[in-house]
Amino acid sequence: MFDLSLEVLKVVEEAAIASARTMGVGDAEIADQAAVESMRQSLDTIDINGTIVIGEGERDEAPMLYIGEKVGAGKANGAALHVDIAVDPLEGTNLCATGGPGAITVLAASEKGGLLHAPDCYMEKIIVGPMSKGAVDLDAPVKHNLKAIARRLQRGVDDLVVVVLDRPRHKQLIADIREAGARIRLISDGDLSAGIAAAVSGTGVHAVMGSGGAPEGVLAAAALRCLNGEILGRLVVKDAGQAERMKSMGIQDPKRIYTTKDLAPGKQLVFAAAGVTDGQLLKGVRFFGDGIRTQSIVMTSSPARVHFIDTVYPENRPDVKVRFR
Repeated sequence: MFDLSLEVLKVVEEAAIASARTMGVGDAEIADQAAVESMRQSLDTIDINGTIVIGEGERDEAPMLYIGEKVGAGKANGAALHVDIAVDPLEGTNLCATGGPGAITVLAASEKGGLLHAPDCYMEKIIVGPMSKGAVDLDAPVKHNLKAIARRLQRGVDDLVVVVLDRPRHKQLIADIREAGARIRLISDGDLSAGIAAAVSGTGVHAVMGSGGAPEGVLAAAALRCLNGEILGRLVVKDAGQAERMKSMGIQDPKRIYTTKDLAPGKQLVFAAAGVTDGQLLKGVRFFGDGIRTQSIVMTSSPARVHFIDTVYPENRPDVKVRFR
C-alpha cells in the first residue's frame, strides 16, 4: 500500500475545519453532518478503491459513510488500490456543539482485512502506553492493574492519572480507582482521544479504563499499533438480538478478549486525527484574519512514523501573512 499519509491528513483537516465552523452553535447533528460531508468529499478525491468498515452506522441509518460504502476516486476501477477505512468523522459531537475541549476528526486505513469489523456495541477497555504494555489484564482487579502500571512507570499509584468516561455504569470502577489511590480525570466524551493520549509521553494520562464504543476501540488500536501502546477489549453483549448480529458478523466468541493486534491486524496502517476544539493532545482549529490553522497527528505502522503537523491555510489575498505561532 502506497503512503497515504498526506491524503488522509487532508481528509481529517478539512473535516475539522468544516465542523469547527459549527462549534458552539448547540447542535451536535449539524456538527457531525458537516464533518461527514466534508470527509466523504475529500475521500472521493483520493485514487483508491476504499471500503468503509467502520463508519456512521448501517446504510439505512447513515446516508453517508455507512458501513460497506465505497469511497475514493478509484471505487469503480478494479485495478485501484483496495483500502479498508475506519472513520469517526467527529468524535465528540456534543463537545463541538458546546465548545467543550477534545473534539477531533479521525480516520484509519489499512490494506484489505487490516481492521476488525466491530459491531456497534460497547466494549470493555483498558488502554496503556508503551512502558505498561504487557502489564495489565482485563480480568484483573483494578488495584492490581494500577500497581502493575505504577511499577512499570517507576512511580506511586497516587501519581497515576486514569481517564474514565463519566457514566453511571462506571460508578463501581470509579470507586475502585479512588480506593486504590490513583487520580481520575472524568470526561464527558472522547475516549478515543484519551486512548491516544495514554500512549504519548507528556500528556499526563497513564491509562484509560471502562467501557466505550467498540468502533472507537478499533480506531484506538490502529493508533496504538503505530505508538507501541496497548489496548485490551471485550465486547459487551446487550441482548440476544445483539448476540445474533455479532454471530452474523463472524464473531463466534463474544467473551473473547481482543488485543491491539486483533483489533487492528493490518501490516500497513495509517492513522490520522485533527483537533476541532482544544484538547489534551491537539489544539483545535483556529480562524484568524489571514487564514485558518489546524493541528493534526498522522501515524504509520510500517515504516513507524509519527508526525505532529501544524497546517496553515492562508486566505487568497496578495497581502496575506503567515504567522510562526
